[in-house]
Amino acid sequence: MVDSPKAVGIDLGTTYSAVAYIDEANRPQTLVNGEGDLITPSAVFFDGQDIIVGKEAIKAIASHAPHVADCSKRDLGQKRYHKTIEGREYPPEAIQGFVLSKLKQDAERLIGDFQKVVITVPAYFDEVKRKATQDSGYMAGLDVLDIINEPTAAAIAYGYHQGILNPEKKASESQRILVYDLGGGTFDVTVMEIRDQEFITLATDGDVLLGGRDWDQRIVNFVAEHFLAEHNIDPRNDPCAEGRLWRDAEDAKRTLSAREKVSIVCDYQGNASRVELTRDQFEEMTGDLMDRTEFTTRQTLQASGLGWGEIDLILTVGGSTRMPMVEAMLTKLSGKKPDRSLSADEAVAHGAAIRAQTILQESRGEPPPLRIKNVNSHSLGIVATDQKTSRHRNAILIPRNTSLPATARRTFKSQREGQKSVLINIIEGESDSPENCTRLGQCEVRDLPDNLAIHTPIEVRFRYLQNGRLTISVNVEGKEKQHEITRENSLSLTQLDGWRDYIHGFDTGA
Repeated sequence: MVDSPKAVGIDLGTTYSAVAYIDEANRPQTLVNGEGDLITPSAVFFDGQDIIVGKEAIKAIASHAPHVADCSKRDLGQKRYHKTIEGREYPPEAIQGFVLSKLKQDAERLIGDFQKVVITVPAYFDEVKRKATQDSGYMAGLDVLDIINEPTAAAIAYGYHQGILNPEKKASESQRILVYDLGGGTFDVTVMEIRDQEFITLATDGDVLLGGRDWDQRIVNFVAEHFLAEHNIDPRNDPCAEGRLWRDAEDAKRTLSAREKVSIVCDYQGNASRVELTRDQFEEMTGDLMDRTEFTTRQTLQASGLGWGEIDLILTVGGSTRMPMVEAMLTKLSGKKPDRSLSADEAVAHGAAIRAQTILQESRGEPPPLRIKNVNSHSLGIVATDQKTSRHRNAILIPRNTSLPATARRTFKSQREGQKSVLINIIEGESDSPENCTRLGQCEVRDLPDNLAIHTPIEVRFRYLQNGRLTISVNVEGKEKQHEITRENSLSLTQLDGWRDYIHGFDTGA
């Protein structure tokens, strides 16, 4: 056992997660889990009085699918996980908390006790999902030092391997890189500039509901429809049969990255079918998914103000980038062959570990080896009333792709004489219509000054932090107060503590 580091980095993925730390030689290293693997499936199996996370949970999908929770990352920001398990509803943060607890327990067997972590999230995660991720860490007994974007973490790992973070290395010319991150459940594109030890995000975009899981779904449907046509029975109607098909589809997808064709067998209710799928067929049936990533890549590059000739490197991370169609699309689009020098499964966790070490160095007053400048992926605003039309509209305070941290203020007016309170609804999105934006929450300003005149200025100030978290202050007649945001789907501190105690009572290993 090595001496315990004070902080680790965690890539909390939709389908797989990883933990890394900085070793005694100052190198990022991935910590193997209790099963000896570098990555842990982000799945939870509720087996009566036992809760099992990881590989055994994935296996249980084939026989106990209704008792398995997976892909909970896609539900973050919602009040409940999309499936009731053993008659109980779980918030998605709690499912994530079980996964983090397993990662923590396994890592501590190798490096000793720790609490401090940096957790990564998709760059396109909104503020609600970032808050939920922090809450998941709290439930697992972790002190979340920071939430950083997955593409940024990958770029940091790249910088380390290129020697950019070495303080003795002479300053090199700046590099502009495009990070294409296609994971199991989310997709991000980020354009960054690396200047000395500074990592500057120029533009980011993505889709939190697009990932390798969607490619798997196409294979599941392909096989199931073939089986239905042959036997007049649909295996997707049985959760366990569908679970087995999911596992086989994921294996088939991986096989097609190495071979030109694969055979998939489906057994259900005493019937069997063998279906052959070629790589060409697979790429054709998923072409629209690939087109979505291409469109987002084009849009992000345009938002950065750069052309392909100004991009020095395309960096691919995320397990789904192993599909040959990804490299073919990016090469055709950019004229450059993507760089695959980093481990698609480990790079993000390594970058998070480096960021964790940087935070500790800063807390000790030491000069940090790197600096990060991010941008926000969604515009932030409040619901305001148009004076001319009396309709609600999105009054944007901080436009998307603004450098963080950012502050913005906007002045509104009271609506009636003697108004005693004002309710501020905070939204995130690009549309003028609040109905087409994501509602973050609201804050209510009470006890306004007595006899407040109509149309008195009310100044709202946003401070958007580097990690994508928001704080709000309101100024009325020279009096400024900080205000808490009440989030519709977020858990209270009492609820968080309850889940924290509940999760702490389980050994989540296999």
